[in-house]
Amino acid sequence: MQKSLKLSLRNSGATLSEIDPWCLSPQSIAEPLSADVNCIQRFITAAISPNTRRAYQQDLQDFLNWGGTIPCTAEILAAYVAGRASSLATATITRRVVGIGRAHTTQGFSDPSKADLVRTVLRGVRRVNGTAQRQVAPLIKQDVMDILPSLKNLRGSRDRALILLGYASALRRSELVALQVIDLENVREGLVIHLRRSKTDQEGQGRKIAIPWGRTSACPVKAVHTWLASAAIEIGPIFRAVGKSNKVSDAALSPQSIALILKGHAQKIGLDSTQISGHSLRSGLVTSAVQAGVSVHKIQQQTGHRSLDMLARYVRDANLFEGNASGALL
Repeated sequence: MQKSLKLSLRNSGATLSEIDPWCLSPQSIAEPLSADVNCIQRFITAAISPNTRRAYQQDLQDFLNWGGTIPCTAEILAAYVAGRASSLATATITRRVVGIGRAHTTQGFSDPSKADLVRTVLRGVRRVNGTAQRQVAPLIKQDVMDILPSLKNLRGSRDRALILLGYASALRRSELVALQVIDLENVREGLVIHLRRSKTDQEGQGRKIAIPWGRTSACPVKAVHTWLASAAIEIGPIFRAVGKSNKVSDAALSPQSIALILKGHAQKIGLDSTQISGHSLRSGLVTSAVQAGVSVHKIQQQTGHRSLDMLARYVRDANLFEGNASGALL
């Protein structure tokens, strides 16, 4: 069994399902349970999000393209880690090692990622390369206000609604594109977003996000109403592609489209677009709110962060110049 699996996974034509770290092998299930493997696999598949699954599949494919096999020895995995250390972020390498380990255990093999050799090499990579993750630039309130005047025509109406709602709600890009008309509740105070599922809520408990009427022309509630009316959208996804002839697609924008839209508008107002991503609206709301003196508890309520520790980085960055030690002396 080991030989056939090794050959199939080294084959460049292998499909993602064949190399899925979360795809259970019948051989890894005890004999009395083998008839239930499909039922078990169904719940294993439901345990992680599609985005996480794709990431691990791509990671494992890179290992196979590099020359790795399933199963492999700890020495081979350590060599892969060392070989990728110069070109990949430490967090990416760590995630790949986890995926490769999962690919072993779900096929009934011992996990080479648990070997002391692999763990030692990973510690060395962290010490040499560090563990700091790339931080994108936030689109703060003034940036958003600078972008708005250029947003005209139907596509501009969509982008205005997308930017203002994305900023006010602090939603992730995947959550923005997943929004449906049915998820919006009009109330006297503004809008209530019924977020059905999020990155930190894979079990779908859901939560509500309040979007109050704006006090200026940059009102997210009005922007969303205007976009939906202009595009004649009554059901389905809120944010959709707009063609050259103002034809509105039935399908939702992709998460990648959110990033491209934001990069384009940021560049027009003189910002470095390479530092802008789909996360810039979310981080911009947090940064602006901290600078405006909003309590961390209320910010957490809007963003849905489960831990205050996750917000600590934004708070530190937003308050870098507040009460600065050198500023009081020079």
